[in-house]
Amino acid sequence: MRNTELLEDGLDDFLKELEDVKPIKQTDTVATCQQKNTLAQQLKRQAIESAHNLTNNYLSVEKVEPVDPYDHISFKLDGVQQGVFKNLRMGKYKIDFVLNLQQKKFEQARTSLFTQIIESHKKGERTLLIKHGLGLHSKPFPALIKSYLHQWLQQMPEVIAYHTAQPHHGGNSAVYVLLKKNQHDKANNRELHRRK
Repeated sequence: MRNTELLEDGLDDFLKELEDVKPIKQTDTVATCQQKNTLAQQLKRQAIESAHNLTNNYLSVEKVEPVDPYDHISFKLDGVQQGVFKNLRMGKYKIDFVLNLQQKKFEQARTSLFTQIIESHKKGERTLLIKHGLGLHSKPFPALIKSYLHQWLQQMPEVIAYHTAQPHHGGNSAVYVLLKKNQHDKANNRELHRRK
């Protein structure tokens, strides 16, 4: 009997202490604080992405066949229609992106080219204009970037054709690049032809 009285007294004291306590309102949302990345965090992320791209960049840095600064460079995969290649050569396609490699160091040019072609392909961009310059004074030989570009573009599976640009787009110091359709565009194209 005595234990019961002690429990009731303790309960009464406890309830008196809680008289001014108000219940918390129920909500279905969870409060989070969104924190903007600091400049240091942004730079660190960029460095990580850059290092990732460098490790995945398979473009050759070894021996290259030098190209004369004033030579035309050209390539097309088997299966690319002559009419499509002619339109590319003549600069008749809308240019989706312009990449300027002029005045860039060798590794910067290599990384920029690799990254941009991958990105453009993902976005569904088909025609690029790449400005490489003539490289008359480049070392160890003239047209260094142009020579490597001629080799690199053939190493990228996204590239189906390229040709030296028309004079109004840079002539011998630039090249049109035609990319293959990405998976999304191929699926859309199949669906479009199926409806016909």
